Amino acid sequence: MPSSQSASSKRAFANYPLPKECPNTSYNNQVDKNPPLRGYSLAIASTFLEKFPSLQTYFWSTAGFGTVKDIRYLDDAQARFLQGSVIPLPAEGDAATTTRQTPAELTSPAAYPAQAAPRYHSAADFHAMYKSGAATPLQVATALLPYITGDRGAEHATAWTACKRDEVLAEARASTERWAAGKPIGVLDGVPFGVKCDTPVAGYVNTFGIKPQAGLSFFKKVQEEDCWPVKKMREAGAIMVGRLNMHEVGMDTTGCNPAIGTPTNWYNKSYYPGGSSSGGGSVLGVGLIPISIGTDAGGSVRIPAAFNGCFGLKVTHDRTMAMNSLMCVTGPLGATASDLRAAYRVMAQPNPECEVQGKFAPTFCPSPTATSNNNNNNNSRPKLLGICKAWVELAKPPVRACFDAAVAHLVEKQGYTVVDIELPYLREGQVGHAAGCLVEGVDHARMRHDPAAGDGGSWLDMLSYPSRVVLSVGQHTRGVDYIKIMQLRQLLMRHLAHLYSEKHPGMLIVSPLSAMPGWAKHPADARFGVSDGNTTFENMRYVWLSNMTGCPSVSAPMGYVEPKVGEGRVPVGIIAMGEWGEEESLLDWAADVEGYLNGMEGGRPRPKEWIDVIQLAKETESEELEVGDVKVGKQRQQKL
Repeated sequence: MPSSQSASSKRAFANYPLPKECPNTSYNNQVDKNPPLRGYSLAIASTFLEKFPSLQTYFWSTAGFGTVKDIRYLDDAQARFLQGSVIPLPAEGDAATTTRQTPAELTSPAAYPAQAAPRYHSAADFHAMYKSGAATPLQVATALLPYITGDRGAEHATAWTACKRDEVLAEARASTERWAAGKPIGVLDGVPFGVKCDTPVAGYVNTFGIKPQAGLSFFKKVQEEDCWPVKKMREAGAIMVGRLNMHEVGMDTTGCNPAIGTPTNWYNKSYYPGGSSSGGGSVLGVGLIPISIGTDAGGSVRIPAAFNGCFGLKVTHDRTMAMNSLMCVTGPLGATASDLRAAYRVMAQPNPECEVQGKFAPTFCPSPTATSNNNNNNNSRPKLLGICKAWVELAKPPVRACFDAAVAHLVEKQGYTVVDIELPYLREGQVGHAAGCLVEGVDHARMRHDPAAGDGGSWLDMLSYPSRVVLSVGQHTRGVDYIKIMQLRQLLMRHLAHLYSEKHPGMLIVSPLSAMPGWAKHPADARFGVSDGNTTFENMRYVWLSNMTGCPSVSAPMGYVEPKVGEGRVPVGIIAMGEWGEEESLLDWAADVEGYLNGMEGGRPRPKEWIDVIQLAKETESEELEVGDVKVGKQRQQKL
């Protein structure tokens, strides 16, 4: 594995791109005019597309997927799939990188203090409640279950796809007993979290947002073990309360799922929750849990987090677990920046059994006496914000106004400096990213259908109309196009390496999360869904770059705008993208944005129907447990 060094951090890397500025930085802002498909027009179009390959290739061409191969500057570029992920390596001779921290050290309460006047409950608030004896993890789980299982109505239950009640209560009992014995693991002990239904959890089927269909072999594949991020969260004492809904097979960013239901955006029910980690965003927004785990191949963690007024982290490629994807990662969504940091530090610990993820330098919870050359938690880092003006100016006026105000605050109050940067081939790169995601989507969809196991019909039959449309078209990406996309990926990575390691060390590239202020629902979407490529392109205008290049990126809410429809102001987000391995710097920045949000007039708003789970737990009766000479129930400790 080749290694190199970033000039910005003096950190050693494996597979770091050779820095090289791209000479062509002009922005081709072509406006597409593809009509949206919804209702019966979508159903009819999907049916015809499946039957006529010539139509599939026509729509593939009109989407521009074949344009990347015509970039002449790519002729000498090496296709990036020939290299591995960019991996920040442990510093040689650094004791802090050779002794991994325990869950208790990683989640020390001192590192995650509660806010003075929190608008959202964080893991630190649950920790403080358990410590005070005001309520127990068992009471929290008991209070949450009706919202997950449907007893509190479909609006809440639609965000979830599965829940094993007995297992949830068993985890809650174990946490309650640890607290009663005075031996909690850390700040996450007893904190509820959910997991997107495409991420392996022992005992559950990964449904990918598809409606389960009896007889198909795919829906009989029960996961035998937790994936690494889920395993680490559970080891830290967090309680996995259920599986979360998603946009079907992750093929769009609305969260609209006509097959099994669309989760609610509690800020404004006439708007989509964003996707594809739609359930994870919805439940955070309404206050049910402070942390969820999602996946992100094109904004699927960051978009739903921001659409629901919360925070999301797309990690360095392969940072939390190695996935069968060149674009997708697994990462946390958090109610607060502190929740995002706690979850990330736990999930990102190196897995000694993984030949890729296990090579990453550990991330650390800071200690006042610790000395490390690993560049984590470096308070002396430069506070540079890189802005590509031609790109940012394409955002809609309400989004741009929020962005300008947030950046002005960061400069005037937080000590940041703005630097102008240029980014090459943004239009072509976004098209290439979309085509690459569709290629992977087709491959994964075909693997879910197994004729040898008795599955009848086509691999498309198990999907709803919008997914059939995009995958029918996406399957026509040719080998030459895919190679050129990977060459463009390498070119973009080398340009970013030039910016990060040579021109502006320590810089974070900032932009709006989306070019538009939320995505309003259309009445015709409910039955069959929607396929609107132009709006999807606008929604993903800024998020794709970190997936294409493997860089980490974080999203935060930056303001709220008046809606076009419905009741309730709509959250709009801001994102920052850092150099490979710079998650801690991004999390520092997210905390600064959170401070800006909390300092607004009226503070950070909550949805009208926000649920105070802390208060709800205090009012919830649960079974009593005996731990030694202590009886634990509604009142945590009653002396016998």
